[in-house]
Amino acid sequence: MENLSSQYIASQIVTIFVYIFLSLTYCVKNRKVILAFSFLSNFLNAIAFILLGAYTSSAMCAISIFRDIVFIIDQKINGKSDIITKKDYLILAMIYGISIISIVLTFKGFWTLLYAAGSMLYTYSIWQKNNKLYRFMGIPVTLLVIVDSIYIKSVFGVILQTVVLICSGIGYFKDGKEEKNNAIEKIKLLGMINKEESVEEYSM
Repeated sequence: MENLSSQYIASQIVTIFVYIFLSLTYCVKNRKVILAFSFLSNFLNAIAFILLGAYTSSAMCAISIFRDIVFIIDQKINGKSDIITKKDYLILAMIYGISIISIVLTFKGFWTLLYAAGSMLYTYSIWQKNNKLYRFMGIPVTLLVIVDSIYIKSVFGVILQTVVLICSGIGYFKDGKEEKNNAIEKIKLLGMINKEESVEEYSM
C-alpha cells in the first residue's frame, strides 16, 4: 500500500510538469516551440500514466512522442510551411495507424478510450498548420482528458487540465481578437488610400 501511495504521489508531481509544458503550447505561436513543449509534455505524461497503471494512455503518449519527433524532423528538413501536402497526409495516416494498433493491443474497456480519443484529436490539431484551429481544438481535447483524469483518479490531472482548458480558450479568443483588430486596421488603411485617391482625382 505504501508503494502504491508513493507511486501515486510521484505520478501527481510528474503531472504538474506535464501540464506546465502543455499549457505553454497554447501560449506561444511558433510551431517549432509548440512541438518542443508538446514533446516534453508527452514524455513526462507517459511516465505519469505508467505510475498510475493507465497503460493504454501511456502507449498513446509514446506514440505522441514519436509523432512530435517526426513533426520536428519534418520541419527541420523541409522548413516551415502553411501548405498541407501528400507527405503530411501520409505522416498523419501512419500515426493514426500505429495509434489504432496500440489501442487494440492495450484495450481494457470503454473508459480506456477516453485519453486515446483525446490524443488522436490532439494529433490532428498539432498536425494541421493553423495555430488558431490548434487552440480551438484544445478545448474538446482538454474536456476528454479531464474526464479520463477523473476516471484514473488523477487529482492534479483534473485541476491542471482545467488550467490548460482556460489557456487554450484564452489563446483562441485572443487570436480571434487580434484577427478582428487586424481586419479593422486593413479596412481603415484601405479607406485612407481610397480617400487619398479621390482627393488626387478631384485635384486634377
